[in-house]
Amino acid sequence: MAHAEKANLAPPDPRMILSSIGEAVYDWDILTDRLIFGPNTAEIPDLAEFAAINSGRAYAEYLAPDSPGSRFEAVMSSGEPDMGRGVAYKVIYGLLSKAIDRAGRQKVIWIEDTGRWFAGPDGRPARAHGLVRIVTDRYEAERQLARRSRYDALTGALNRLNFIEHLAVLLPECLRKGGSHAILLAGIDNLAVLNETYGYDVGDDVIAAAADRLRSEMRTSDLIARYAGNKFALLLEGCNAEQMQVAAARFIAAAEAMPLVTKTGQIAVSMRFGGVIVPLQGRNPQAALYHAEEALAATRRLSGARFVAYTPSLVRQDKRQNILHISDEIVDALNGARVSLALQPVVSAKSGEPIFYEALARITGKDGNPILPANIFPVAEKTGLVRLIDHRVLELVAAELAGDPTRRIAINASGNTFLDLHWPDKLNALFNLHGNLAGRLIVEMTETSAISDLEATARAIAAMQACGVKVAMDDFGSGHTSFRNLRDLHVDLLKIDGAFIQNLARSKDDRFFVRTLIDLARHLQIPIVAEWVENAESAAILADWGVDYLQGYYFGEPQVAKAPRACAVA
Repeated sequence: MAHAEKANLAPPDPRMILSSIGEAVYDWDILTDRLIFGPNTAEIPDLAEFAAINSGRAYAEYLAPDSPGSRFEAVMSSGEPDMGRGVAYKVIYGLLSKAIDRAGRQKVIWIEDTGRWFAGPDGRPARAHGLVRIVTDRYEAERQLARRSRYDALTGALNRLNFIEHLAVLLPECLRKGGSHAILLAGIDNLAVLNETYGYDVGDDVIAAAADRLRSEMRTSDLIARYAGNKFALLLEGCNAEQMQVAAARFIAAAEAMPLVTKTGQIAVSMRFGGVIVPLQGRNPQAALYHAEEALAATRRLSGARFVAYTPSLVRQDKRQNILHISDEIVDALNGARVSLALQPVVSAKSGEPIFYEALARITGKDGNPILPANIFPVAEKTGLVRLIDHRVLELVAAELAGDPTRRIAINASGNTFLDLHWPDKLNALFNLHGNLAGRLIVEMTETSAISDLEATARAIAAMQACGVKVAMDDFGSGHTSFRNLRDLHVDLLKIDGAFIQNLARSKDDRFFVRTLIDLARHLQIPIVAEWVENAESAAILADWGVDYLQGYYFGEPQVAKAPRACAVA
């Protein structure tokens, strides 16, 4: 009985199926422009008002202005010929409805239109059959997602990435066609204090209100982006240096004219601006924004400055001030016993046991915070203070060696120190003071320093080896020393540049280059250290290739040695 009932069930009505999923078919005679929708179109709520349209031209009149395409464009612009089976097309567009949405605007129905057109005798589109489907919810969701990926949710301004992408398109065009634009980088003062005082919600209100205040003074052609937490980037198209100055003054006045409205009431804020003219002062986005950041940073160093325009002299002045500041920090640290050692183990590739340690200089500022080596040593090299640092490190290492007769330590010597004719005398003086420590000291020089003056380097190496000190060539591979030069220098140890070791397990090129360096060192019978070993896989590869020693965070981070003794510097 059940089987008979199933057999008597009527097949589903295709028209009902299409209506239930919001789809309708159509035929379009392109030559006569006659358009006929399927009978179920009138049964679909959002399509019903369009069911009676009977021509392609009339249908196109309902096209929403922000539609990314149209049916006519999809069919008529197709470059594919009809080979007898028709040519497929697919397009999404919006139709303006008579209904009003919740925002009080004319509602847009988003349509996905899929079909095939067929050619007439002349090969051009003559008729089309297709299916329209309502995709309003999906399309609006995708548009919102796309908007969130381009715009900052808090302020509605472009996000940093898309601002940079816009500059990447604009600047090459400006270089070809001429003209200039201004980029202003604006920062809200004391936002961290506002967050701490009122809470982050109020801080967000301040950021959003500041964006609105800036936007109120912008032209329609200008752009604003949320550049960082408290910073905005503004692009003022067709703007020269004089106009940028005027615009910055206008923005500053607007920002400070009256307090900003927040949840807790009105809060007065101030803003600073750094400006740059492109492409004159930045031919690519990175350079332009870097210079704008330099100009903005200068406003904090210049008393009362609200706007600073970038100039090359500004950068030179900043660099001079930075050099003077760091030089003072170095001398003060040397006089105040704030130079210390951090020791990192160099282990046997076979056993993993520490064989010796590399001593790395660490300098602490007056505020008790460490100063990054990358900020110290370039300045120390330029000012000649690096010799004082090297001498202090040597004193500290001598004390370490004297305190532990089993320990061996390597120190880094700058090119100025290594080639100093009096450096071997200083070594001997320390050895005489602390006892014979020479056999447990290794002096490292970089490959680039070594090849800058090969004859002087060879003499310095021989002089140090005469004292009983071992000499290592550091960063081997960075300067591409020739086989002959390496043979003539007679170093005791080679340290392969860590830049080639760091990605060894992932880089075929690095593996080839490192293996070549190892083969060269093996031929000359010079022991090898591989630096920057950060994982077990790299360590195993290097040990298998015959590297003698390994150094890197995988085997231990640099550990601060005991406190240094004071050493006055004139």
